[in-house]
Amino acid sequence: MTYSVLIITNLLKNNYMKKSYFIYLCLLFIAITCTSCNIINSGKKTNYGEKTLELIEIVENNPNIKSMLIASIKKAKEINSDKNTNPAQTLDEYYEFITWAEKSMPWNFLPDAEYSELYDKIDQSLNYFYFINDQPLPELEGKGYYNNSLQYVEPYCSWLTDFNNAWGDYLDTEKSWNENYYQMALADKKFGLQNGWYENPDNWNSFNRFFSRYLKSPDERPIASPEDNSIVVSPADSKSQGVWEIDSNSHIVQKQGVVIKSGTLNSIEKLIGEDSEYEDEFANGILTHSFLDVNDYHRYHFPLGGTIKEVRIIDGADASGCLITWDSINNRYAYDASVPGWQSVEVRGCVILETEDYGLVALLPVGMSQVCSIAFEDNVKAGTPVAKGDMLGCFYFGGSDYIIIFHEKAGFVLDVPKENENSQSYKHLLMGERIGHLTGNW
Repeated sequence: MTYSVLIITNLLKNNYMKKSYFIYLCLLFIAITCTSCNIINSGKKTNYGEKTLELIEIVENNPNIKSMLIASIKKAKEINSDKNTNPAQTLDEYYEFITWAEKSMPWNFLPDAEYSELYDKIDQSLNYFYFINDQPLPELEGKGYYNNSLQYVEPYCSWLTDFNNAWGDYLDTEKSWNENYYQMALADKKFGLQNGWYENPDNWNSFNRFFSRYLKSPDERPIASPEDNSIVVSPADSKSQGVWEIDSNSHIVQKQGVVIKSGTLNSIEKLIGEDSEYEDEFANGILTHSFLDVNDYHRYHFPLGGTIKEVRIIDGADASGCLITWDSINNRYAYDASVPGWQSVEVRGCVILETEDYGLVALLPVGMSQVCSIAFEDNVKAGTPVAKGDMLGCFYFGGSDYIIIFHEKAGFVLDVPKENENSQSYKHLLMGERIGHLTGNW
């Protein structure tokens, strides 16, 4: 604009103006047009959030990322074209959605969708964002990515992690919680706030403080057979997903004896962490894991007593934790967590516990979905003796999972009842209830 005005000014000062009137009009038009475009573009960029601007820069500087993001959005639209439940159907709409999501509450991810309870809204918010990012792309086949989706490709993967971390930071602020939100949670019986289990709600000064709420008293979760270490208790309010054998190479095996081929997710050594001195201790052992839903009590505990040998936090890929799909029959997003190993790619803690009679046990709380946050209690350190039911730590926002791995000589048997005689799903347990027993002897 400045350069154009300078040219026009010089023309006005000389005799060429009369002969250059047409040129003057053209230059003036260009100057005004450029100025208007700059104002519009500047205004639009100003309205974008900080993380959205970072994404735009990545996309515009990486043609392959841009192409794959557009392809992911297009595939998502082909599966679900409803704007109410899939609002980001173009790249520009995705930018607008990300800007809005930077400061949104978890149940507000789908602004126009209507669900009857807070639980359903949070469940959908956990799923929708990754519905787009989970789309398998043919150009990523054979590259070792879980589900061949864009969310694992750099630099998009790093941006996605930064975005989720920033959103997690927002959920730690006072702006993320108020009396209205409390009343919404109280009205939904799935959260159990009406049961009198929890601490004074006045302590909840952020969404994450509510999400990681304490019990009012340990008495609210009695521990089954507290003096008998052969009885294993549920480490959290959760639902068991089953048990899987581990072969002599420390790989998870299905009931048919087939090693699961999903990248490195079948490796117990990599799950525990290859920098651990205990990575080889669980060959021929047993793995079990339990899923915590968003409405569950999100503090986790020790399922057995013993002495802590090792404590670590392991960074993982910032993934959704499972394949997000659109359920057109029930008009909602759903996840497929049918294969063991899907829960092992996110940030996780790993505590190695030595029991007196049953050898080593690996305890792995796993942060899932957007934020993937876990935290240990201050006293969780190597050398510390713990009792069954003692608190280990907590999850912040995001679905969560808890893995337990037993030594081959422990003889773990899962004895959680099924929901009913015709169901393949296990009954939901409260922390401290019996989840199984040990038959071996170290």
